[in-house]
This record gives sequence, structure tokens and C-alpha cells, in this order.
Amino acid sequence: MSVTTARPRLDPDTSAPPQPPRRTLPRWAWALIVIGVWILIWVFTKGQDTLQMPQRAHTDVQQALTEFRDAVLASRDTNPLVELTYQIGAWFVDVVDWLQRLVSIPDFPRPVPQIGWLGVVALATWAGLAAAGWRIAILVGASFLSFGLFGYWSDSMDLLIITGVAVTIAILIGLPLAVYYGTAGRTGVKVVTTLLDLMQTMPTFVYLSPVVLFFGIGASAAVVCTVIYAVPPIIRIAGHGIRNVSRTTIEATDSSGQTRWQRLTKVQLPMARSTIVVGINQTTMAALSMATIAAFVDGPGLGQPVLSALVRNDVGNAFVPGALIVVIAVMLDRTTTAASEASEKAARGQIDLRMRRMVLAATGVAALVAVWVSRQYVWAAEFPETSWGVTVADGVDSFFAWITETFDGLTQAVADAVTYGLLNPLQELIAESPWWLTALAILALALVFGGVRALLPTVVCLTGLRVFGLWHDAMVTLTMVLVATVLVMALAVVLGVWMARRRAVDLVVRPFLDAGQTIPPFVYLIPVLALFGPSRFTAIIAGVVYAAPVAIKLVADGVRGVSTTTLEAARSTGSTTWQEITKVQLPMARDSLVLAANQGLLYVLSMVVIGGMVGAGALGYDIVLGASRSEEWGKGAAAGISIVLLGIMLDRIMRASAQEDADSHRA
Repeated sequence: MSVTTARPRLDPDTSAPPQPPRRTLPRWAWALIVIGVWILIWVFTKGQDTLQMPQRAHTDVQQALTEFRDAVLASRDTNPLVELTYQIGAWFVDVVDWLQRLVSIPDFPRPVPQIGWLGVVALATWAGLAAAGWRIAILVGASFLSFGLFGYWSDSMDLLIITGVAVTIAILIGLPLAVYYGTAGRTGVKVVTTLLDLMQTMPTFVYLSPVVLFFGIGASAAVVCTVIYAVPPIIRIAGHGIRNVSRTTIEATDSSGQTRWQRLTKVQLPMARSTIVVGINQTTMAALSMATIAAFVDGPGLGQPVLSALVRNDVGNAFVPGALIVVIAVMLDRTTTAASEASEKAARGQIDLRMRRMVLAATGVAALVAVWVSRQYVWAAEFPETSWGVTVADGVDSFFAWITETFDGLTQAVADAVTYGLLNPLQELIAESPWWLTALAILALALVFGGVRALLPTVVCLTGLRVFGLWHDAMVTLTMVLVATVLVMALAVVLGVWMARRRAVDLVVRPFLDAGQTIPPFVYLIPVLALFGPSRFTAIIAGVVYAAPVAIKLVADGVRGVSTTTLEAARSTGSTTWQEITKVQLPMARDSLVLAANQGLLYVLSMVVIGGMVGAGALGYDIVLGASRSEEWGKGAAAGISIVLLGIMLDRIMRASAQEDADSHRA
């Protein structure tokens, strides 16, 4: 059959009739073709060139990274950069040590801290009252009392110290950058956005090794890695608030001849105050999360007893400090949120400021008296020992022992169904294919879903994975991330649609999701480990539980945002509930679904890495090994870089795919 390429004549009487539009295969069909070809070649090449390395073997690149670490350590007294970073680390250690001696550890020769537990509880309660009112004051006071009653007073204070120092530094660094981000031109915004995307794509674990190299272990490493992880939220959120101040308002104030500084301080910052507070709240939550994980680099705080218990698979003794971490998270979250609401009420004149000052003055005197008492009497300085923590730990052990014995068949059946039905087959394809076949298949899928804009970053990331010598482990990790993300999205769609269509369900479920988002990822390992034991599946389920709250809320909000008029039009045609959901609500909430998948994937990636310490293996195990053995440092660093590359690759493919969808809809 011949195909003519001649240009049609313009004469309307003799021109050829218009041709029907050319039909192309949808992207999902091309993806199935790519996967089909992949499987066909895999059948004949399975197990060849997988690049799987012996556990303790090292490539030249990994060995070079170890030698770089050794060179940095050897130059601590001669390299100006290393000298500077160690001096900064020493300053952080001094600040943390001073605060610890103030409230949490003996300040020798004084056998107790400078301010005892009674004084600390009184001051914290007064601060809650001053910031947000009586309800928050009661919450703060009860939270601080729980630290001592359950036997973890010093560890709780240490975690709050690390978090507080890091948040203070993050705000000092982040707010000026947020102002720049909110007022800069398009180029500046694009540069900052790229850096923030990179920082937030990196799993928390990845920060640890380089920070330890340049700042040492202990409090210095804990503060530095916490600051790095906590800075992006305040820059992004506060900057967004500043940038979205009404243009009309700005133009009106500009007409009065104000300077840029006056515009910023008198218009943009005041009008973006609520958004800035949200940024501070998210920065605080991020700091608490990272400060807990910093236990891996000997950071002080409640992460230490949790880590020690998890290593021993001691669920009861991990549960108590883990629960106190949750208490701290809820306390900080509610306090910052309520403080924002209180400031708004005060600004609108809804609070009797005179009465408020009188109450604060009276309670402030009482707090100072409590501080004096805590400095004079041992009973008020050193929290009395109780058996509450031991009792709860024993009860948790007994409860999970009963759960395991009673539902062992069910939990094992769930684990086997996911492992043998989804995880193992996918891992066989991705990790047991020749490396070149997997690489070509991923490139083809990136091209199908994200077009050319996804192809270049995918090429760069896959090349990096090959260079750093952990291809097989990276593919195993990729498999776990994909399986966990599929489970997250299945859960998000089911619960999200249910919440969007039933107001009562939303009212019941959303508070649990909000609370779940405040819990640091470290804590999720405790109950999952108790139920399923150390395995890849444990890390996957922990990742699902950690990522589900944000994904469910995004899907619920997206589905709820579908126009009521559109739904009524669908119902008028006789659509069933199933048709309404699948043909109208989910397609029209596509952007929210893509964002939920993107955020869920990044959360899962972070959690799967942490799961390296509970049997997940692959890159997570490589990082844990590199952190614990000096001769494995290079391999751990290569694993950390590989995780970053995986995160960037998946993030860019999903973003490009979403952009392709948007472009096609506009067309």
C-alpha cells in the first residue's frame, strides 16, 4: 500500500475530503507493551548480569569514598573547611551541654540540674498558657509530667533541647530565605524550588553519614542534620504565603510611596502571618522527626532507648519511649497551631488583654516560686522513680504476645500474600533481569509516562546507580518502594473516596490522619515489628502506615473538590454510585491522585530505608552497615547517594507524567 506525501490542493472544489484524526495508543497500552517485551527477554536472560555483589565486597568507587572519609578525618587539624565545621559542631555541643545541665542532667558538683523537674514543668505550663491559653497549658503540663512518670525525664528533655535548638536555627536561616523565595523573580524562585525539591526528596537517613564526617557524632551531628532536614518546610510554606499576598493590596500600598522594606514589614509579612506559622509548625515536626532518627549517630534523646530496644526486638521497652515521642509531637503540633489562633484572636480584639496580663503575671510568679523550690529541694529537682514505664512495657509485651499467638495465621497469611503474590514476582523481574535490560525498560517507561522531560533525569540517575556499584540492591529497594506505593494508593483511594462522600466518616477518620502525620517515622516500626517480625514485609508495611495519612487526605480533598454541578449532571443520566466514582470523581481528581502518589512514594522511600535495621536489607542495610563499621563507610555513602538518585528519578518521572497530563488536557 502506497502513502502519498503530496500537499493537498487549496481549491475547495477539488481538494480531498478531510482525513479523520490519527489515533494513537494510550500511554497505559505503550507501558504494557514495554513490560511485555521486558518479560519476554527476561525469560531468556533471568539471573544474568544482575551486578549482585558479595555482602562485604567493595567496588573501586566505594573504596575511593572510604579513602575520602579517611583523608577528611586525617585533615581535621589542617583543612580550613573541616576545622570550621568541627568548630561549629563544638559550639553546638557547648549549647546543648549547657541546656542539658540546666534542665536534664546533673551540673557537677551540683548532683542535680540547675532547674529541677518541678521548675521545668511550671515554666513549660506557663509558656503554654502565655502562647495559647489554658487548654494548651494543661496539655503541656500533663505531657511534661508523663516524661517523668514513665521514667524518661532526661531523655525527653534532651530530645526537646535538640529539637528546640534546631528549630531556632532553622527559623533564623529559613525566614530570610523564605522572604527571598516569596519576593524573587521567576529565575530565583526556580533555583530555590529545585534545591528544596532535592532536599525534600532525600530520605532522612541519607543526611547522617556526611554530617558525621564533617561535624562528628553526638549532639553536633544531631543538631546539624536536624537543621538541614527542618529548613525546607519553612522556606517553602512561608515563601508561598509571602508570594501570594494580594497583588491589589501591594499595589495600593505602593501608591503611597512606601519602600520595599516597608512593604515587606508592614504588608507582606503581617498578611502572611498565618501561613508563616504553618511553616514553623511543619519545621518543628520535621525537626522532631529528624532529632529522633539522629539516635543513629549518638544524638541524645528518646531515640536512643527506642533504637536500643528495636535492635533487641524488645517491643515493650521500645513502645514506652516511642509513645512519649508521640506525646511530644502532639504537644508541639497543638501548641504551635493554637498559638497562631490565639494571636489572630488578639489581633481582632477578641481577648481581654488586661485580664490576660494579670493572669500571666500571677501565674508567672507561681512558676518562679516553683523554680526556686526545685533548686532548693531534691524531691523537686530529681523526678521520683515510678514503676509506670515498666508496667506499661510488660503490658505491651503481653498484649503483642497475645496478638501474635491469636492472629499469627492471619498476619502470616497477609505477609505471604503480599510477599509471594506481588513482592517476589516484581523483584524477580526488576532485580533479576540483566542490569542493561532493567535500565532500558525503566528508560522506556519514563519516556512513555513523562516524555522527553523525564528521559534526561532518568538517564542521569540510572548512570549514577551503575557507577556507585549497588545496582542490585537499588533494584531490590525500588521493588519494595513500588509495592508499598501501590498499597498506599489502594488504601488512599478507598478511604479517600469514602471520606469525600461521607461527611461523618471524614469527621471520624481525619483526626487520626492528622495525629498520624505528627508521629516521627521511627515510631511506626515498633508495632509493625511486633506483628510481623524482622523482614522486608515489615519495612514495607511500616512505610505504608507512615505514608498513608498524607495520601488519604490528598485524595479525599481532591475528590471532595469535584464540582457539585458535575455530580448532579452525572446523576441525572442515571449513573450508579460506582460509575459516579470511577467515571467522574476519580478522573476529575487526577491532579490530587498524582500528588498523593508522589508524596506517598517519597514517604515510603524514606521509611523503607529506615527499615534496613529490621530486615529490609538492600540499600537500607548498606547504610546501617556503613554507619556502624568504619571500613564500610564508602559502601554506606554509595548506598545513600543511590537512594537519593532513586528518589529523584521517581519524583521526576511522576512530575513529568503529571505535566504531560496537564498539557494533553489543555490541548
